[in-house]
Amino acid sequence: MLRKLPKFVAQFKLMNLKTNRVAVIGSGSWATAIAKMLLENVSQINWFFRKPETIELFQKLGHNPRYLRSVEFDTAKINFYNDINKITEESEILILAIPSAFLPVIFKNLKTNISRKFILSGIKGTVSDENLLVVEYLNKYFNVPFESVGVIAGPCHAEEVALERLSYLTIACPDEEKAVNFARLIACDYISTNVSDDIWGTEYASVLKNIIAIAAGIVHGLRYGDNFQAVLASNAIQEIKRFVDAVHPITRDIKSSAYLGDLIVTLYSQFSRNRMFGTMIGKGYSVKTAQLDMNMIAEGYFAAKSIYDLNKKYKVDMPISEAVYNILYKNESPKTVIENLIPKLS
Repeated sequence: MLRKLPKFVAQFKLMNLKTNRVAVIGSGSWATAIAKMLLENVSQINWFFRKPETIELFQKLGHNPRYLRSVEFDTAKINFYNDINKITEESEILILAIPSAFLPVIFKNLKTNISRKFILSGIKGTVSDENLLVVEYLNKYFNVPFESVGVIAGPCHAEEVALERLSYLTIACPDEEKAVNFARLIACDYISTNVSDDIWGTEYASVLKNIIAIAAGIVHGLRYGDNFQAVLASNAIQEIKRFVDAVHPITRDIKSSAYLGDLIVTLYSQFSRNRMFGTMIGKGYSVKTAQLDMNMIAEGYFAAKSIYDLNKKYKVDMPISEAVYNILYKNESPKTVIENLIPKLS
């Protein structure tokens, strides 16, 4: 269930950062946005970068040299790390903001016991060949209880956080106290926060909306108009509801911002890399060429295969997701696939 929190201001008691040190794991645009939000409220953060040379350049320039370069940081408030064991040892809250495919790569050398940490996932994809959600991966391989894992859900693009445009975030965690405490750490004048206990629904919805955004980009590249985009969006939220209800059947309002809002912004925003990727496919780019030209990871590409494989078990009617899979992995013609999809929409 989604619950709206009041706007948190300075007089609210925040977590004691002497005992609740916060780490951001990742160096991309979303990690940078999260760091910016945290530093509105806390005095210091720990921040993991895989490459030491990126840290050196960041310290010299005062901003991330590759992403959201307009966001200036006081580097005296940042403890930089490129050792995953050291940062996890010295932090109590871990915020994961890396592409899902990179998580096992970074964590393969992890020796620190993280089972008693509070971990938040800002990752919008499944992990490993087992198609695990991040919360499942952490539970299975690192013994992190589900009550100690949270999900950061949108609708929120990192670029708009950089511009300090009003954005809404939902923190989903079975332990509401943990969700509320973390929500307090990121809420500020331009970030409004909700909490939810639906980690499964919010995380699967985040994965699915990236697949749908690729579909939206494909039809845009094929020169379909706004009218059809609206039909696609209205059918997409029903498809997401069918899947999350099959996987985790609880009472949820799919019209809430963590589900419908996150879908809409990913379908229509100029900042949506999944929509951009789909647009390139619709215009005739091959998958490989589109990936190389973007120089960014579109999580929906990997998610399309994961959801297709998972749905062999659940057998949910998912015509849009299946269409994207057929285009990306079966090399079927985007024009033909979308023409075949149209009669299935209402």
